[in-house]
Amino acid sequence: MLAAALTGGAALWLAVIVAAPYMASSGRLAGLTVFIYELGSLICHQRPERSFHLAGMQMPVCARCVGLYAAGAAGLLLAWVVRRSWTTAQVRLGLVVAAMPIAVSVALESIGAITTSNVFRTATGLPLGFVAGLVLIGLLRPSS
Repeated sequence: MLAAALTGGAALWLAVIVAAPYMASSGRLAGLTVFIYELGSLICHQRPERSFHLAGMQMPVCARCVGLYAAGAAGLLLAWVVRRSWTTAQVRLGLVVAAMPIAVSVALESIGAITTSNVFRTATGLPLGFVAGLVLIGLLRPSS
């Protein structure tokens, strides 16, 4: 039950963060839109230069978070088809390896060695989101 709720919630959150800029630009559902952006501010820095803009409006989370959430939702959904149990060692190794693109890019950016685009930032979030989603359902739903 929890696994299903998390999967549905992740898919809904992805839809919400994509829809929010369109809602903001149209002026519809202003209260809901403000709430979505406030939720985004609790989990993301929301820096405009590190965020995608849709319909002329900034998304409620940055480009890297978009990658994390999109791939996380995909990993959660795939885990329902590919039923697998994960050992603690596999989960740890998988998450560490999947987090490396983010860690390396953030470290290199912080010392000025590279400048990245929002597409690149999104790409660095994809592996960690995907692996996290995949193993989360694997941990919550034993394989059959």
